[in-house]
Amino acid sequence: MTLTRMRCPYCDGKNVEAQRTYTIHCGAPRTLFYCSSCVRAFSETCHTPIAQLKTPIALVVEVLAALTEGVGINAATRLYGVSKNSIYRWQERLSGLKPTLLLFALTHQFLQQLIEGDELYTRVNKNVAPDASQGWTVVLMDRATRFIWEMHCGRKDRKLFKNAMRLLCHVIEQTGDLTLLTDGERRYGSLLFELCSEALRTGKRGRPKKTLCKGVKVRLKNKGSQQHKRGPKRPKYQAPYPEHPETQQGIVTTDIHANHLEAFNTSLRRRCAAYRRRTNMYAKNTGRLQERLDVYWIVHNFVRVHFTTRQVPAVALGVLEYGLSLNEIFFIQTIA
Repeated sequence: MTLTRMRCPYCDGKNVEAQRTYTIHCGAPRTLFYCSSCVRAFSETCHTPIAQLKTPIALVVEVLAALTEGVGINAATRLYGVSKNSIYRWQERLSGLKPTLLLFALTHQFLQQLIEGDELYTRVNKNVAPDASQGWTVVLMDRATRFIWEMHCGRKDRKLFKNAMRLLCHVIEQTGDLTLLTDGERRYGSLLFELCSEALRTGKRGRPKKTLCKGVKVRLKNKGSQQHKRGPKRPKYQAPYPEHPETQQGIVTTDIHANHLEAFNTSLRRRCAAYRRRTNMYAKNTGRLQERLDVYWIVHNFVRVHFTTRQVPAVALGVLEYGLSLNEIFFIQTIA
């Protein structure tokens, strides 16, 4: 599977060649391709986020790049002279490319991953109690490469965590050894155990014991204080559920933290206006907030060079050979 290779949108064939070029209304050149398999012609923007788009792609890229650098929607409308609804449509078009890019990343095999899980909170529509807000965002990030696997918002309930763990199960299928570290939220481990646990059959009588899949480890930080409680003091870090006996236990206690993800949360509050504290720039509904997060996910993983690793996260993970630009991403064909 190649992201930038041109395919026929009608027969999914690879026998395509450039036929001629033409100029659209805004003056930008476009290439017309011809498929020898189904004998049909199609434009290079067919089945891409910019299909039938009349606005110059340079303006769209500039506006969306500004949104991922901390500019709010209202400020972008004033700076670039475009309507708010136009920005929402461009944002929706680009966010629709996330399933294609995620599927592309999941087609690769990984030897080892150490993933940090954490949540951050913002307001949605109006200021309500945190437990009732739909602005809670679950983030799962690979520590070594800073590649973000999951970035989904909603109410802080079982459904939100279960969707994140379902995606993590697909990552586990492509990874030989995976470690999940959390800051104390026990639903990560319980739902992962519920979704991907397996029966350990030892040949002995009785019901077989359930454990996590081979090569999967979960560690969480015990929160709270036991100064005034009786009984033995509980450990600071804990494996909440039984693990496979053949899983290698090589986690150093000092490595059990989510500091890198906490730093990312601080960066997100600076670069995404919807998560900025003590302002009125919060999102108006969950759908628009998720679209903004999907755009940020694409830019973070495939476009922007991380200041710590000095690489684009997708390149550091081995998914791409080089980072892409937003202009190139807009020409990627979406999955059917």
